[in-house]
Amino acid sequence: MTSPLPAFAAIVVAAGSGSRAGGAKQWRELGGQPVVRWSVQALLDAGAEDVVVVVPTGAEAEANDALFELTGWRLALGGAARAQSVQNGLTALGGPAKRPVLIHDAARPLLDRGVIERVLAALDEVDGALPALPVADSLRRGSEDLVTGEVERGDLWRAQTPQAFRYDTITSAYAAWPADQPATDEATVVQRAGGRVRIVPGDARLMKLTYPEDFAMAEAYIPRQIRVGQGFDAHRWGPGDAVWLCGVEIPHDQTLIGHSDADAGLHALTDAILGAMGDGDIGDHFPPTDPQWKGASSDLFLIHAVERLTARGGRLVNVDVTLICERPKVKPHRQTMRERLSELLALPLDAVSVKATTTEAMGFTGRGEGLAAQALATIELPVRDQAAGDGAGR
Repeated sequence: MTSPLPAFAAIVVAAGSGSRAGGAKQWRELGGQPVVRWSVQALLDAGAEDVVVVVPTGAEAEANDALFELTGWRLALGGAARAQSVQNGLTALGGPAKRPVLIHDAARPLLDRGVIERVLAALDEVDGALPALPVADSLRRGSEDLVTGEVERGDLWRAQTPQAFRYDTITSAYAAWPADQPATDEATVVQRAGGRVRIVPGDARLMKLTYPEDFAMAEAYIPRQIRVGQGFDAHRWGPGDAVWLCGVEIPHDQTLIGHSDADAGLHALTDAILGAMGDGDIGDHFPPTDPQWKGASSDLFLIHAVERLTARGGRLVNVDVTLICERPKVKPHRQTMRERLSELLALPLDAVSVKATTTEAMGFTGRGEGLAAQALATIELPVRDQAAGDGAGR
């Protein structure tokens, strides 16, 4: 169990245009949720008693959508430059004068509780704190494509956020900052005003999303868990001339009876995916009492389950379906079924298995009264409460 942190407030700066990242990166999805939500929730989970989110004018609706159902935050409008946006956030936040304030860039979404603890602890001895990483790469000066010199890296650091200050320290430092000069960050503002700013260990996962390719790297930093779900379905035989199994229509002297197209293979697989997510079952999402699903293609049910998985930042790893029946013979159609499932699920063919077995004339399938199907689905889901790793995370 983690110890409570001292009372603190926070400002999340999400007012940039994101032009280098392709625009409005704070609203883009990362791990199944908007970028800005990662930071706001991390601060709230760490105990922030007040969080001001600074957004561009006209983006209030996007912010409300991105932070839906979170409590303890409010909006302020940004300015023409980052420094003005921070000052607008400070004005909206207000005192108390000695309350610690963390100022964080929304473009650094994978914020860990450990970083928050370190910058807050540093304020007991200094005027400000910033997380940073030492520069590990060898640095060179260059002109066009030629090396012209080298740079000593021994005292160079890569500054990150959140940066921490007492409210009166940062507001008075900004009041003394020359209006005609751009401020790189708050540590620079406080240092110029005579304050001491301590460097504390940062986190490599607290990378800044600047370019489109950075999103793929950030996704790789999000811990994921493997889950397995299972599904089972059965339908009785009735009059007909074809049967749908795993998305493929097979000529047969009977058909399966059901509210939809009675594709037991797809029904079992849909339940397996929903079950792996803890998201109910097919009947919850498509009630058999609802007339709109009468005779519906079960492809719709399966695609719906996959879309819900994708919306949570998850992905399907593999599926395995077993059809249990005496007839029809499944083997001649098995490859076509695999190909159809591969298409529906956007999975490689070797991640899709379809098998068939009998019950040796035992039970309702053995007596030819019906057909059964069982399925397993393996998925990956982001572990959002451990997203940045070394502590309680989000």
